[in-house]
Amino acid sequence: MARTLSNMIPLGTPAPDFTLPDTVSGKTVSLQELKSDRATLIMFICNHCPFVKHVDEQLVALAKDYQAKGVSFIAISSNDVDNYPQDSPQLMMEEATKLGYTFPYLYDESQAVAKAYDAACTPDFYIFDKDLKCAYRGQLDDSRPGNGKAVTGLDIRQALDEVLDRKAVSSSQIPSVGCGIKWK
Repeated sequence: MARTLSNMIPLGTPAPDFTLPDTVSGKTVSLQELKSDRATLIMFICNHCPFVKHVDEQLVALAKDYQAKGVSFIAISSNDVDNYPQDSPQLMMEEATKLGYTFPYLYDESQAVAKAYDAACTPDFYIFDKDLKCAYRGQLDDSRPGNGKAVTGLDIRQALDEVLDRKAVSSSQIPSVGCGIKWK
């Protein structure tokens, strides 16, 4: 369980466009189809990472709370499935179904999307405003596997509330920590 930090792209960076297959619906979808005119949360996750497993329930709760407010949620897995078969598209679909994901779980086979976002770890979070400009990148909250802190989603919730209220999100943002993306 090697700890890798987010790369923290500059705030204001436009969201790179993409078109990827959704392992849940079986459809190919684009950012333009999935984005919200309020806020869009893009998260790089995977099935096997203990850091992601630690926050899975909070991701479902976040989506439940904020999709009702017009926020779009998009999960992407970019891991090398040849060396990490537990992250295969079939198992992604099974995991999304088991956990009750209400958002697409996209498969980035070429890893081009992860590279375009400068994603480094799982989980890695990016909030984009109505204009698809990066308003937040960083941690879900300060809970980590084994540190005894409750998983609350506090940092993401605060940033989403500020974006929805059209307030400036504090530029003091803490990188996410997780397993490094499994590059080919």
